[in-house]
Amino acid sequence: MPISCRVTRGDFTESIHVAFAVIVDGEGQIVFSTGDPHYLTCIRSSLKPFQAAASVKAGAVDAAGFDEKELALMCASHKGEDIHVDTALSMINKLDLNIDDFECGSHYPSDTITRHKMIRENEVATALHNNCSGKHAGMLALAKHLGAETKGYINEEHPVQRIILEYVAELSGESDIPTETDGCSAPTPFMTLKKIAEIFQSLASCKRPELKKVYDAMVAYPELVGGTNHFDSMFISALDGRGVTKVGGESVRGISLNTEKYGPIGVSIKILDGSFRAMPLAVMKLLEHLELLSEHEKNKLHKFRTKKLTNHNGIQVGHIEAHVDF
Repeated sequence: MPISCRVTRGDFTESIHVAFAVIVDGEGQIVFSTGDPHYLTCIRSSLKPFQAAASVKAGAVDAAGFDEKELALMCASHKGEDIHVDTALSMINKLDLNIDDFECGSHYPSDTITRHKMIRENEVATALHNNCSGKHAGMLALAKHLGAETKGYINEEHPVQRIILEYVAELSGESDIPTETDGCSAPTPFMTLKKIAEIFQSLASCKRPELKKVYDAMVAYPELVGGTNHFDSMFISALDGRGVTKVGGESVRGISLNTEKYGPIGVSIKILDGSFRAMPLAVMKLLEHLELLSEHEKNKLHKFRTKKLTNHNGIQVGHIEAHVDF
């Protein structure tokens, strides 16, 4: 049975968000699953740590002179706060490129304070504010390192994307991975939940030097991976070096976690209806159910265990709570 995130109104269940989850160990064996472990889904931005790792392995990150902070932003779906925009600008300056070289498009920050400030000051959003700007700066670095044209780097036939997809195929052991176009216009693979869990297990084990470098950057700068009050950042911070996580569009997530019980594990979770509001609750319920979080970690992430629902008068009308049903 899957994880169910039940939305209540008063004493009644009004809606249910359903989640599938898979956990694999270092042998690629499923140690726990709920729902269909072979469910095919789009990995979306959960791929970012591995796109970054491909650039690290190719030598592009060192060649560009990117520091650990900038590598962390390559793994980010950030909120467009000043720290994110300034870091993306630093990266593009190191490449001797400009904002027009980004091919990710622009949108206003998801961070409410930053967005409202920009609107008040009539500031126009640029590609630097795009939540994928770090990833795209990394792709531009890879293009320059390869001596390839930077124009068109988002196209699947471009050398940048070929190297990234070949790396993902190598990690996953899959030679024929279907892709479609992501929200930032780069190719994004479709993979089974088990395969997503497997590649996140490889990130947890840090056996490859490029993956260790990515893992360490995410641990060192969790605020770059998401932002203020972002679950990804708060989870990485709470785990204090024991794990990292990365969410993707339509509510998919990978987690790399080092445990006493199973060793380094990979976790994948998908909310079937794409609801983001259910994801943190499903993560917390799954990891608590399997006793994979310490009391200290649970206390740090307590706000994500349930979600209160209030109306426009601030009156609580219900809540959302996750359940593991067997």
